[in-house]
Amino acid sequence: MKITGLKINRTMKKVMHILFLSCKKATELIEKKLHFKLSMTEKLQLKMHKMMCNACTHYEKQSELIEKGIAKSKEKDFSQEELEQLKNVINEKLKNKN
Repeated sequence: MKITGLKINRTMKKVMHILFLSCKKATELIEKKLHFKLSMTEKLQLKMHKMMCNACTHYEKQSELIEKGIAKSKEKDFSQEELEQLKNVINEKLKNKN
């Protein structure tokens, strides 16, 4: 059986589509991972993507931090003053990042 260049090209496109995710799909999997178990394929795809994409790796760390903050906030009722202080701290950190 002779394999043509076109058939190889189609096969490569399928493999690339399975292995390599867009950043949009990677962020969807990052969020899904925080609340549900990923399939082995999804884990592999996400790991491959993060090996090449620093932005998505950083996004994952930020998402995990936000989730931890939300979990902690549910443990304790914050006063209005404490919420304002927290907002100010966040705003200052955001200003310093830019």
